[in-house]
Formats: sequence, C-alpha cells, structure tokens
Amino acid sequence: MKTVHIILILVIGVVVAVVISTLSNSGTYADFGQAEGHPDREYRVIGHLSRQKPIVYNPQEDPNRFSFYMSDTKGVERQVVYRNAKPHDFEKSEQVVVVGKIQGDVFAASELLLKCPSKYNEKKVPEKFGNKSFTTR
Repeated sequence: MKTVHIILILVIGVVVAVVISTLSNSGTYADFGQAEGHPDREYRVIGHLSRQKPIVYNPQEDPNRFSFYMSDTKGVERQVVYRNAKPHDFEKSEQVVVVGKIQGDVFAASELLLKCPSKYNEKKVPEKFGNKSFTTR
C-alpha cells in the first residue's frame, strides 16, 4: 500500500469521527421529565418563563450565576441555573430554550436561547407608506 493511500484512509477516518462527534453532541429536544430520567445526557428543553417565581441575578455577588424558573411544554416547572450573565431583555422573551443536564433538583443550563417578542404585530402595522397601502388579514 502506498503512503498516499494510508494518509487518505486516515483523513477519511478523522472526518467520520468528527461527523459522529458533531451529531452525538447536537442534543435532543425533551421535557424535564425525560431529562430527569437521564441525568448524564444533555437535552434541549423548550418552555416558558414562570413569571410568578423569582429571577435571581446578582452580578456583584457572582456575575456568572443566573437562575430562574420555567415550565416545559408539559407544564412541569423546574429551576434553571445558567452559569453566565443574564441576557438582555430576558423578561420579555416569549419562549425559552435551555440546553443542559439535570443536576439534583435543578436544570444546569450550558446554553440559553430566547425567542423575543415580535415587534411586528398587527396593532403596529402602518396603513400607508408612500404610495403603497397595507391591509391586515
């Protein structure tokens, strides 16, 4: 076997390993119940901020600890601890996606994604712009 063939086989092996690693770390969408059943696995949980519970972020004490409560799509409420700064306008978000694992009785989030409220709602649609007119359906 030529050295070119050996190098080509090694490169293909590395590429396959990278693809498998990427796919296995992409995370799975679940709810808190499923995440609780597998605390060693990372999940993506979609839910809504529980506005009745406290949002705790004290940058003077610990700028890399932000905690809040959220309810998943099945209505199960859980405390989420995010080891990073609180995102701007967090309270205005319509939907929250947390990526992480269950640790004890809290969900330890390594990533936090927010769906911000739409600034384009039907109440703010202009009637006219220049010579064009708009209608709402």
